[in-house]
Amino acid sequence: MSNAQSKSSGSGFPRWLFNLLVIAIELGIAFAIYTFVFGDPANFEGGNPENHPEKGNMLGIIHKGGVIVPFLMTCFMIVLTFSIERFITINRASGKVATKKFVRDLQGLINRGEIDKAIAACDIQKGSLANVMKAGLIHYKELSADNTLDKDQKVLSLQKELEEATALELPMLSQNMVIISTIVSLGTLVGLIGTVLGMIKAFSALADTSGGDSTALATGISEALINTAIGIISSTLAIISYNYFSTTIDNLTYKIDEAGFSLVQSFAASHK
Repeated sequence: MSNAQSKSSGSGFPRWLFNLLVIAIELGIAFAIYTFVFGDPANFEGGNPENHPEKGNMLGIIHKGGVIVPFLMTCFMIVLTFSIERFITINRASGKVATKKFVRDLQGLINRGEIDKAIAACDIQKGSLANVMKAGLIHYKELSADNTLDKDQKVLSLQKELEEATALELPMLSQNMVIISTIVSLGTLVGLIGTVLGMIKAFSALADTSGGDSTALATGISEALINTAIGIISSTLAIISYNYFSTTIDNLTYKIDEAGFSLVQSFAASHK
């Protein structure tokens, strides 16, 4: 059984529930930071969080962004957390040796008919590519010893085995990518919501002073834009992370297909 299959069937704790728990914990951390760090009275004039932030005090300014700020902080932490998780997982899926070198060495072993050595190389390499190739190589040996099927049937059987093994590995590579892609849009939208609410609050405060407190308006607008800034930062990080991991997954998938094609071609050439 491949690593991907064992992870999906062997765990009694649903992954979506684990992800939900991680997000809930990060939301709690964000609110704690917002309340006790950004909302520390020392960050505000007169030691009162109801007053304006001390001049140049970014913690106090961020706190004045309002209750939307913890949700934006959560978006940022979600991207950071799942980006680290994807980096570790995809790095493991790539195996111990660089994929290009592994594929090149594996093709050499296959072309020389050293199937047992190729299987052993897969055991050493580990990762998604090695898992797929090992499944294909084992089936390669089985088909080589099978006299009940003709060449075309054997080739089709080998192709099917490789496709099934690949189908088991790909979901593991793309897990949690949807969370990162969601933050791409969600971060900006939540930031804009915070900005709109802040602007409404700022103009309401200005109206209460009969339009005479331009400082209050400027401060209110500055505080409202904090939400936009945090939202854009979160979305930017999510875009970079998503594109990087998507490209890495595509490259790894290409290597799997390339190695699988080489195995099928070698089998077809050695079985006339």
